[in-house]
Amino acid sequence: MTVRHRDLSVSWLGYATVRIETPDGFVAYLDPGRYGVLDGYYPRDGDVVCITHDHHYDSDAVEQVASEDATVVAYEAIDAANIDRDVTPVEDLPYETVRVGDEDHLAVGPADVWSVPAYNEPDGPHANDDGSVTHPEGFGCGFRLSVDGTAFFWPGDSDALDGFERLSADVFLANIGGSVVMDRHEAADLAEALDPELVVPIHYDTIDLLTADPKAFAADVASRGVPVVIDDPEERPA
Repeated sequence: MTVRHRDLSVSWLGYATVRIETPDGFVAYLDPGRYGVLDGYYPRDGDVVCITHDHHYDSDAVEQVASEDATVVAYEAIDAANIDRDVTPVEDLPYETVRVGDEDHLAVGPADVWSVPAYNEPDGPHANDDGSVTHPEGFGCGFRLSVDGTAFFWPGDSDALDGFERLSADVFLANIGGSVVMDRHEAADLAEALDPELVVPIHYDTIDLLTADPKAFAADVASRGVPVVIDDPEERPA
């Protein structure tokens, strides 16, 4: 299904892929592709495509969703040479590409895009016993994307870091997969702190590593007085 918020449409298409569209037809994508979530999906309507890190970089998927004059916003550490899949380097994509660091800002048409840090803390809840982590600092980012006056926050693959709760977010795209990212309990705490107009859980149940109970998450968030809706990636827009 497609979630309607204010006058925008928001669709979770599976894994970490989110599509946002304004009434005027401006379209933004966050982390498109991987694991077959876009099989048979070729809208090529994206005006801006934002990519957080290597694990979510799928160049074929970018070309499935991006329009000819799209802008691709990619974290500076994304490197095709370090990815054990056949991907095209970001700079070789047939679009305008912009690299961002941990705290950058740019405007793409009517959209404002801010990058934010995203990582697992070595002494945090998703670190291994030796302090190693799947998402070290400097490996990826999150995004705060403002479109038509509505601010979306996608934290990327990250712990619930100090400072996230101070962000202004109208829609929180909650990463609830757990294991190597924040789990549903941490995401619910963050949702309460952010106090957005709407929470949409994503990035769960696509692969075994990311297993969560979205209904339990929704009930937890709703009990804190925060509106929440569960999207269904099987009912993606045509």
